[in-house]
Amino acid sequence: MDKKDKQILMELQSDVRKTTADIADAVGLSVSPCARRIRKLESDGVIAGYQVKLDRKKMGLMMTFFVNVRLSNHRDQVIDAFEEAIAEMTEVISCHVISGSYDYLLEVVSKDLPHYESFMRKLQTLNMVQDINTNLAIRAVKQGSPLTIV
Repeated sequence: MDKKDKQILMELQSDVRKTTADIADAVGLSVSPCARRIRKLESDGVIAGYQVKLDRKKMGLMMTFFVNVRLSNHRDQVIDAFEEAIAEMTEVISCHVISGSYDYLLEVVSKDLPHYESFMRKLQTLNMVQDINTNLAIRAVKQGSPLTIV
């Protein structure tokens, strides 16, 4: 990946709706070579997809929770079952394997506390879950930032 590819990626991250012509102009290329570069970045998997960023509050998701989860054991089948269950829970918008006292960190969005309680009941019924610790986010200081292009 060269400097032009990185510039293209920065342009796309700033506004995915930019036209190829706008991107080409911003990075100093003509439209056809710019389009070829974008297609190559897509086929190489550097561009994994395109998403619309929604406003959580306007979507009625007023609360964000960070949930630490510790599993009862670390056998492959237990891990796989937990991760499959989490993948099905639409309230979980990100799930990370972490080091330290817990095994996973979940980011969970909810419209209110009763909705979150309902989610917690689903999580607590997973027999491989040993411990759960929840933190309520008061407000987001930084969220959904573009990736640093190195």
